[in-house]
Amino acid sequence: VAIMLAVNGERCLVGRQARFPKGMWSALAGFMEPGESIEEAAARELMEEAGLVATKVIYHSSQPWPYPSSLMIGLIAEVADGEATPDQTELEAVRWFTRAEARDLVAGKIEGAFAPPPSAIAHHLIKTWSEG
Repeated sequence: VAIMLAVNGERCLVGRQARFPKGMWSALAGFMEPGESIEEAAARELMEEAGLVATKVIYHSSQPWPYPSSLMIGLIAEVADGEATPDQTELEAVRWFTRAEARDLVAGKIEGAFAPPPSAIAHHLIKTWSEG
């Protein structure tokens, strides 16, 4: 499973799935297809879920995940300028955060909005990027 934090300059894109707890925002994610590279999967998922074009994909880290016996591959994906639009199938909303806002999101300092917990690779992607 590819977990991608899309970044454009000094802002990052996070998304919400309907099943998430109210107020939680996370990096985007998607399954890799057979024969697809990690970078290709990240680019395809970013286009499908948010309508963004990946220009560079950088590996960050991995995390074993028991559901459904998967490996989470954490990536930072630089994206071209463009309008981010949630696909309304996997994502109900997307939102850009500046580095300072992303730091506050991870720290729980934004009323009504928070990042996944530290046990999630998405938390570490947001935290790492927000700290520069």
